[in-house]
Amino acid sequence: MTSPAPSGSVASIGSAGSVRVRGAREHNLKGVDVDIPRDALVVFTGVSGSGKSSLAFGTLYAEAQRRYFESVAPYARRLIHQIGAPKVEEITGLPPAVALEQRRSAPTSRSSVGTVTTLSNSLRMLFSRAGDYPEGAERLDSDAFSPNTAAGACPACHGLGRVHEVTEESLVPDPALSIRDGAISAWPGAWQGKNLRDILAALGHDVDRPWRELPQADRDWILFTDEQPVVTVHPVRDAERIQRPYQGTYMSARRYVLHTYADSKSTALRARAERHLVHRPCAECGGRRLRPEALAVTFAGHDIARLAALPLSALADLLRKETGGAGAAATLSRDLVARIEVLTELGLGYLGIDRPTPTLSAGELQRLRLATQLRSGLFGVVYVLDEPSAGLHPADGEALLTVLDRLKGAGNSLFVVEHHMDVVRRADWIVDVGPQAGEHGGQVLYSGPPAGLADVPESATRRFLFPGPAEGRTPSRTPREPSGVLRLRGVTRHNLRDVDVDVPLGVFTAVTGVSGSGKSTLVGDVLAGTVAAHLEQEELPFAAEGLEAVHRLVRVDQKPIGRTPRSNLATYTGLFDAVRKVFAATDEARSRGYTVGRFSFNVQAGRCEVCQGEGFVAVELLFLPGAYAPCTACEGARYNPETLEVAYRGRNIADVLAMTVDAAAEFLADVPAALRSLRTLQDVGLGYLRLGQPATELSGGEAQRIKLAAELQRAHRGHTLYVLDEPTTGLHPADTEVLLRQLHGLVDAGNSVVVVEHDMSVVAGADRVVDLGPGGGTEGGRVVATGTPAQVAAVAGSVTAGYLARCLK
Repeated sequence: MTSPAPSGSVASIGSAGSVRVRGAREHNLKGVDVDIPRDALVVFTGVSGSGKSSLAFGTLYAEAQRRYFESVAPYARRLIHQIGAPKVEEITGLPPAVALEQRRSAPTSRSSVGTVTTLSNSLRMLFSRAGDYPEGAERLDSDAFSPNTAAGACPACHGLGRVHEVTEESLVPDPALSIRDGAISAWPGAWQGKNLRDILAALGHDVDRPWRELPQADRDWILFTDEQPVVTVHPVRDAERIQRPYQGTYMSARRYVLHTYADSKSTALRARAERHLVHRPCAECGGRRLRPEALAVTFAGHDIARLAALPLSALADLLRKETGGAGAAATLSRDLVARIEVLTELGLGYLGIDRPTPTLSAGELQRLRLATQLRSGLFGVVYVLDEPSAGLHPADGEALLTVLDRLKGAGNSLFVVEHHMDVVRRADWIVDVGPQAGEHGGQVLYSGPPAGLADVPESATRRFLFPGPAEGRTPSRTPREPSGVLRLRGVTRHNLRDVDVDVPLGVFTAVTGVSGSGKSTLVGDVLAGTVAAHLEQEELPFAAEGLEAVHRLVRVDQKPIGRTPRSNLATYTGLFDAVRKVFAATDEARSRGYTVGRFSFNVQAGRCEVCQGEGFVAVELLFLPGAYAPCTACEGARYNPETLEVAYRGRNIADVLAMTVDAAAEFLADVPAALRSLRTLQDVGLGYLRLGQPATELSGGEAQRIKLAAELQRAHRGHTLYVLDEPTTGLHPADTEVLLRQLHGLVDAGNSVVVVEHDMSVVAGADRVVDLGPGGGTEGGRVVATGTPAQVAAVAGSVTAGYLARCLK
């Protein structure tokens, strides 16, 4: 039901009227009717899985996109994937929409801050039109200054700036071994490796002599030759079988490794080959990625690679000196400075134009897209944003709110899915969806100005937006005392410079700091990397003490649990193994001779052959990214009709995959192996997800919690260090409480938990805090404060301190 606005009216909020939605039934929405004002900041709230994204993105944005596609000429429309119409009876008053979602593109080193924001285009144009050329040099087109074009890319490294090489040391790690004993570790195993060894023996090389004793000329030929001689191999006779002579072709170790790394479809083989590669800056371009002709052109005394590597704030300072006058240099410099100022306003001045996008956080990426939209000058559109505050320090969140106000002030509407209460409080209008997740949600509990939500007791958001004396506040407790300490010394990585850090063990530690301060580098690269090297008995990348206290490392990040619809939470957690055994044990399955394998959608016998058991078919689109469409043969069920005839308690296996975790926990309550996995998924707040929900539909926060649930259901001995990267991303405060109970439970069991975190309520409840900063990029990378939350909150030089102190009060 939709509650009436307690005060004012839609017209008093948005001068341009409202968007009127009737009968929305997308996903779990239950016939929603709601009026949403235009020309306003409208925030959609509710617990994870309540249906707020289904309303904002699945209904409103999807309908705006569908209407746009219908306006495209028919001959062009056939080249665009025809998205299905959202399940809604009527939507009126809907302007054109632009979506900014929390998602990453496919990681690629060729995508950068400059390509996302188009700053690289302007910088290339500046060098092309206003650069200082060597005497007699021809003027270059702007493409000649791009490492992503044939005209500009360094021919030696193809514009990557780095080359993959092999060395004798990388191919032969132990020169005391002979070839027969496996000196050339880069070679494949099994028959192929034996074949190469036998070919060398046939060519007259001593395969039983220690590698270090072979002549250098022979070693170089064996490892690096481009020759591929063909010889007759006479295998040693085997007592059990006769092996006939055959013609064998030799391939050097270098040729094998480079060929496998470049062309193999096997992830395991490529990973194995990569271990034998040495990555070095390109000797031809010095890592600058461009041809010599482009690097010879300068502006203000610097080549384009140098300017692209500068922090944006420093680049703007340099360009401001060139903005006087009316020539091309002044005009292009003014344009670049204006674009950069928007980014620095959003707290991104520490980034460089050449910073690869795979190294950026989701929050940084979304702010880059926001800055681009702010410069686009669009008017009268609806911006639909997916948790723009996710991954942002509170200080960065204030800059974000300023930009949102500017977009609204330019005559646009903002529909924002959000969990951060500071953003919710700044809203003109709230649409609260719930009351719970999945089938227990899908209703609009309230639509109106923020103050009115205080009168909606069934809202899970109300108590956090309007906390009473004991509501929505971090429970006070005495911080635990560490059981030990892990000392990292002299850490230098990215913007960390000779940093010493003490990480307490046996407690819950939060690592804080503004974006770009070095948190992820310290926790994800340095701490986790050093512990992993110790546990695998490898050389430590950094000096460390106290590692012997840690017996196991669990890294829980936000990377997807799979990149195709074939992956889902049921397969990832092992839950599906128990489900398949249940179906294989039914009388019908036994009478037909169906085994457990029959109920796997990866096995030919049981799966739908049209979609190969994926439930979706890939749709290749001309000039656009590929997409997935439901399989028309099985309608997304994944299985063939014969397999779907087997039922357990009246449900076939596709029906079970379509169940939510909560529903499956009731249905499979007497199946202990399945119930254990389902309970842990519920414990981390994922009861609303469907068992077969494709990995491609999961957010980073959901993927992280699925990984955590998979770990929680396993029994472990010894001290475990759990490392998590912003585990509360995408979580409603009510869901955060559920997750924190699990994380603190791990500490109570004698383990250590270290989280990179921006949510001050989580930080306030930690035992210890390590605060980095004070700023981002070159202005960060230092330990500003360590101690209990109360101690860190009192440190004057910490940007985090003020926000933490406010939360503690």
